[in-house]
Amino acid sequence: MPDDGDEHNGAGQQSVVEQSVEATFSHLRTMDGPAAGPPEAAAAAPLTLEDLYRTHRMRLVRLAILLVDEPATAEDVVQEAFTGLHRNWSRLRDAAAAVGYLRTAVVNGSRSVLRRRKTAREYVPPHAVNARSAESLAMLSTEHQAVVSALSKLPPRQREVLVLRYYGGLSEAEISEAAGISKGTVKSTASRALEALQKAMQSPN
Repeated sequence: MPDDGDEHNGAGQQSVVEQSVEATFSHLRTMDGPAAGPPEAAAAAPLTLEDLYRTHRMRLVRLAILLVDEPATAEDVVQEAFTGLHRNWSRLRDAAAAVGYLRTAVVNGSRSVLRRRKTAREYVPPHAVNARSAESLAMLSTEHQAVVSALSKLPPRQREVLVLRYYGGLSEAEISEAAGISKGTVKSTASRALEALQKAMQSPN
């Protein structure tokens, strides 16, 4: 049946887009340095703010850059997340909970930035950046740059879900916690986001 064929073809195209997203974010993770070890290993070591900052800051800055597009603002979002962690330190005595707090704080901080921009209606993405994480974007292949560029055209929630899933490497449950949405919404949003990303990558503008 033609409809079945179209559906199958669409699924195949989405799979190609998903592979491109995975490849791009995998490359970014490699450029940004090794990931932290498993929560069990982190929990076994003494937990300090300095350790968390050294281990997770670069990944969190990249996460924020992918959400807000501006390195200086991303740095501010992450700094504020660590400031909040310091204030809540007595309630977060294990590494997994602390990292979860930081991710959620970065997502919420990025959302606040985007809301302020929408209200101001005068934001223009900068062309000159100097953060290490931002400079590395210029070193990406044309294909990877196309993925990052298309990502910036997605609605904030769709962008959040793809970034947390493919750059953050989070499960649906972890994304649900970080973004404050249900697991079902995570799944449906990811599907819509990949479809939208495909269209954005095919768009000449």
